[in-house]
Formats: sequence, C-alpha cells, structure tokens
Amino acid sequence: MSLSSAAGRLTAVLGPTNTGKTYLAIERMLGHESGMIGFPLRLLARENYDRIVQVKGASQVALITGEEKIAPPGARYFVCTVESMPLDRIVSFLAVDEVQMAADPERGHFFTDRLLHARGTHETMLLGADTIRPVLNRLLPDIDVVARPRFSKLAYVGPKKATRLPRRSAVVGFSANEVYAIAELIRRQRGGLSGGDRRHRHGPQHGREPRLVRIVAQI
Repeated sequence: MSLSSAAGRLTAVLGPTNTGKTYLAIERMLGHESGMIGFPLRLLARENYDRIVQVKGASQVALITGEEKIAPPGARYFVCTVESMPLDRIVSFLAVDEVQMAADPERGHFFTDRLLHARGTHETMLLGADTIRPVLNRLLPDIDVVARPRFSKLAYVGPKKATRLPRRSAVVGFSANEVYAIAELIRRQRGGLSGGDRRHRHGPQHGREPRLVRIVAQI
C-alpha cells in the first residue's frame, strides 16, 4: 500500500508552468522498476500515458481515470487522475501533479489526502506551484524542496487569430469549456495533433490557481 509511513525520498518540485516538472517526474519514474503518477485532468493523464507507452510499450503501462481504464495484467507504470490513483498498489516511485489544488474547495480533499498519505517505497515527488510551499513545509517538515525556474519568458502580445499565433504561444481561458473549445479550434486550424510529432504539440494545462485553466499551444 502507498502509505506515508513507507520509506523513501520525499521531494517537492515547485515552479510555474513550463519549467519541466512533469518531464522530470516521468523521467524519474521510468528509472524505477514501477511507478504511479496522478494528474489533475484526464486529458493530461491520457497525453502522458501515450508518451510513456511509446517508451515502455502498451503491456507495461496502465491508464486509470474516472472515464477510462486500461490495465494490462503486467503493468508496472500507472498513469491516473488524482482521484483514481489505486493506492492499494505498491510502487517504487509515486508522483502527484499540481498539488496546489489542495486549496480547491471541490477537489482539494483528494489532493490533500495524496500529499499526506500517497507514497512510493523508494521515491515520492510532489509537483506544483510555489504557492504551496508554506503548506508543504508545515505539513511535511522533512520534505526536500526543489525550485524550478521558467525555461522561457512569457510576454503579452495582444489579441491574435488562431491561425496567426506565433510559435510557443500560451492561450489563457477562464473556464474549462472555453479552454477545450480553443484547443479544438487550434487543432483544426494548425493541422491536428500527433503525439509523436513535436513540431505541433497542443495540450491543456492546469494553471496556477485552482479555478484557472489554461492551454499551452506549442506551434
């Protein structure tokens, strides 16, 4: 069982969007014999499941969300939404993404439970915005905190048509419906989405605040 009493390193990797936190966690997970990672959105879980399948093969990777379950008998890596993480399964590495969602009035109790109790036997990694640092330091005084600086600088460029967005644009929406509508528009107008094509990569990302959802479209 993934319990807080399990031995292993406990690390928080904190920073803004586009600082490589998820990439780091997946790389660490794949270096272990088994692992589990929880995401705040099922689309994020699906996107990263597809990435991990390309590396490890479909027989080694499970996808568990509230709407979808792909669980091969010999799966060693579990990609989940936070609410759907199977905490009765022993894994060497465990990560929880966007742990600042513990402050969310509707879903926060799931994230709070995971950051307090969900653990890998050898390594646990909590990912999120730096705003959660005081809470983590108070609840988990022995945690190692690693700060991740932003890889690129964000600058406001004003209103743009979807067909004229410059490369590496971040489009911000303030409701889930708006975000997914914009994402679909960008996919149609920029030639679709291919998980293996890094030249055209669009994906929804949770923002820093629980109520703010954004998409990051790297074009």
